[in-house]
Amino acid sequence: MSATMSRTFLKMNGLGNDFVVVESKTAPFEPTAAEVRAICDRAGGIGCDQLIAIDPPHGPGSTAYVRFWNSDGEESGACGNGTRCVGWLMMRSAGLTEVLLDTKGGLLVATPAGENRVSVDMGEPRLDWRDIPLAEEMDTKGIELQIGPIDNPRLHTPGAVSMGNPHVVFFVDDAANAPVQRDGSLIEHHPLFPEGVNVGFAQIAARDHIILRVWERGAGATKACGTGACAALVAAARRGLTDRKATVSFAGGDLEIEWRTSDGHVIMTGPVALEYTGKLP
Repeated sequence: MSATMSRTFLKMNGLGNDFVVVESKTAPFEPTAAEVRAICDRAGGIGCDQLIAIDPPHGPGSTAYVRFWNSDGEESGACGNGTRCVGWLMMRSAGLTEVLLDTKGGLLVATPAGENRVSVDMGEPRLDWRDIPLAEEMDTKGIELQIGPIDNPRLHTPGAVSMGNPHVVFFVDDAANAPVQRDGSLIEHHPLFPEGVNVGFAQIAARDHIILRVWERGAGATKACGTGACAALVAAARRGLTDRKATVSFAGGDLEIEWRTSDGHVIMTGPVALEYTGKLP
């Protein structure tokens, strides 16, 4: 692994959604897809849902440029829980009360929200079918997709949202028994989504409470997904199922999500944890 050898990393997590974080401010970090898979491999590597690199800023105004890779080796445009972890790390190391993180999915602003808690302004959700993207024109409030028998589908008419990465959100009666493992990969690779898609299974517990499970593109079922929580709240609010602010609960804990009326931005607040540091193999 010539591109990664002897690199120091930090193992971090947000609600159990875990990351290997590498700072590359002094030397380029360009792992191959095979190296990403090896690092993320829980059996033979360090083990994580995503690999994150913190690069020098690409332009004026930002604190750093942040890159994300899924465990399948593919680069991703955004990662909400990972952005919270990076924001916390950079604010702590530099003594800042705000950091601007430039990503493939856009500029994100992180601020402290209590002890080991961070809020991230995830920007405006993208709701046009071309923004997701979809393979054909559809109303993203409820797209024409069903899974299962045509006369009695298990899942149907999800909302579609881009939070810098593509999401579909199915509304289910019981998230605990949703067919995440059965149907997640099938939906991720459905021809309607030319770039693949993250798949949410959202149970509306109250107008201010969503219970969510997510199949992440390139990573599979994860304990939490920050952009998935944002997408679920937006999709639910668009359908009138919730208000524009709600707690989104995962197996690993809760995120507070608000879709502001003032500017249309989505604000995600939740905890971060630093587990340990080490050297890449």
